[in-house]
Amino acid sequence: MKLNCLVVDDEPLSQEVIVDFVKLCPELNLAGVADDALEAGEMLKNDTIDLLFLDINMPKLSGLGLIKSLQEVPLFIFVTAYPEYAVEGFEVDAVDFLLKPVSFDRFRTAVNRAVERFKAKDENTAGHIMLRADKKNYRVEFNEIHFLEAQGDYVRFITEKQNLTVHGKLKNFLAELPSGLFERIHKSYVIALNKVEYLEGNRVKVGDHKLPVSLNFRENLNKKLHP
Repeated sequence: MKLNCLVVDDEPLSQEVIVDFVKLCPELNLAGVADDALEAGEMLKNDTIDLLFLDINMPKLSGLGLIKSLQEVPLFIFVTAYPEYAVEGFEVDAVDFLLKPVSFDRFRTAVNRAVERFKAKDENTAGHIMLRADKKNYRVEFNEIHFLEAQGDYVRFITEKQNLTVHGKLKNFLAELPSGLFERIHKSYVIALNKVEYLEGNRVKVGDHKLPVSLNFRENLNKKLHP
């Protein structure tokens, strides 16, 4: 397993150090280098990046600003000369916070944390559920499911590949899904948390759908989306 890495730093010397460190780690693959956060944002649209090594204090858009602007955020490690950013860095769930000049030993520790975080994430999304619809048995991966909708004695599964209508109760299917990945938001809806684009008022956008969020589920949903 190798993590695709993007190094983002506007200082050439610091950039070079991190690039050299990445090349020394067998778990890492250097997928690219960006001179600022705007360039990194464009690269993230086109490339699969698992881990960012990200400076914070950059012109035009800071590293923190980049993270807050992303809908899908890869793992990231802040690399900065400014220790005062540490608290805010961890508030946005940084894997680690490295102070320049960075030693390889400290870099190695941060990489180990990122690898463990990546493995845990990968294990949580792995798995599938078997669904019977149209006289066929379908294998549906957990990470392909967008949401479930109760329809009387049936449940509709909306997935990346297809929509399946299956006989059964919503609560029973929910019990078969990983609790950390799925959340009930309404008596008729269960959503995949990693497919949420945004929550606005009593509506949550999942893919092309805006789904209702009941008042008694809203607080818990907020906690899951903003741990």
